Amino acid sequence: MSQTATRNTDIETALATAKESYVAANPRSLARYIDATAAMPGGNTRSVLHYAPFPLAMARAEGYRLWDLEGRDYIDFLGEYTAGIYGHSHPVIRAAIDGALDGGINFGATNRTEARFAAAICARFGLERVRLANTGTEANLLAISVARIFTKRPKVMVFDGGYHGAVLGFIGGGSPINAPFDYIVAPYNDSEATRALIARHAAELSVVVLEPMLGSGGCIPALPEFLHMIRAETQRTGALMILDEVMTSRLAPGGLQAVRGVRPDLTTLGKYIGGGLSFGAFGGRADIIDLFDPRRADALAHAGTFNNNVLTMAAGLAGLTQVYTPEAAIALNARGDALRARLNAACRAVDARLQFTGLGSMLAVHTTRRAIVTPADAAMGDQKLKELFFFDMLAAGIWLARRGMMTLCLPIDDAACDRLVAAVEGFLVARAALLAAPG
Repeated sequence: MSQTATRNTDIETALATAKESYVAANPRSLARYIDATAAMPGGNTRSVLHYAPFPLAMARAEGYRLWDLEGRDYIDFLGEYTAGIYGHSHPVIRAAIDGALDGGINFGATNRTEARFAAAICARFGLERVRLANTGTEANLLAISVARIFTKRPKVMVFDGGYHGAVLGFIGGGSPINAPFDYIVAPYNDSEATRALIARHAAELSVVVLEPMLGSGGCIPALPEFLHMIRAETQRTGALMILDEVMTSRLAPGGLQAVRGVRPDLTTLGKYIGGGLSFGAFGGRADIIDLFDPRRADALAHAGTFNNNVLTMAAGLAGLTQVYTPEAAIALNARGDALRARLNAACRAVDARLQFTGLGSMLAVHTTRRAIVTPADAAMGDQKLKELFFFDMLAAGIWLARRGMMTLCLPIDDAACDRLVAAVEGFLVARAALLAAPG
């Protein structure tokens, strides 16, 4: 047997043992999972939360801690895939929701809070106008749709590895349930190839939509020159540029676009901005968004029963203006940068094929030493080794995404960061032989 085959067998053996321990330690989650399969396909209604042999179920949460059905606690380094920036039951958010509940819900009317919330979003992210929605998926669908109408062109450029919602996923090239737009899938961070594609399709290209850092695709930042090239080429050809900042708006007071100095035509938002409740928004240039102005004879319709629901309006406004202030954003992302530097230093110290990418309060683990600039680079990592990392982190009391994504919430402190560093250092020691291989 070759050295590579032996190493792969060793990883598979270690992973099988870790899963056996997981099953033995979590009988209540297993029972819940079995019960759930009677009503939901695979016991699941949110695909990203499923993993074999069955997903861990949580019973309660407070601050930055979670407790599973067995009563064990975890440090929440997942942060609800960036939506949970306030931690669990933040008192300011809780008070805002309680106040809204006291006033009644489901008005079927405009309310006092929505305009204040919309104005706060515009001011924070440099938008001329904004429309509110329920999810990032909705925000991106509507932004792409209005871009096609505004430009009177059909084609939509997206990027391999990008994710813009449930029906706009391009990790691995695309999904059979994607909305049926006329897509051009370009290579992320490849300026030459992307410029050529824009030129080739210029007459029909309505919009280029991308994340300024791939989130679900592995926390891979866009190269600044790549973003600026897209901005220049879309302006040259008359196409629009959408920056999907559903995740990355948390990375600086004005979003990652402010850091990079790129002003798109439209920006999409979601996740944490709803204060922990369901939320989406799209906004930017007034001449585009004003197509939805109902005072116009040719106004576009934008429906949504819960677009201005009073609970999200209250929680979102309180969170954005009282809690996640520009000062708080700067501090949280500095903490994330420092944590990532510590983790990578630990990996380099033992020359392990393990690294952490990202910016600020978002990070992701990869099981390769090679520089990660594109999704193809990330795909070179050993996926079984990454899965082993996941189960070992759970055993150490660290909650994260199965795919290796982590985000920081505001309650995370130095002690919590120390716990994560210690858990990773333990993994580096315990799995040293598996991490020493080339790659």
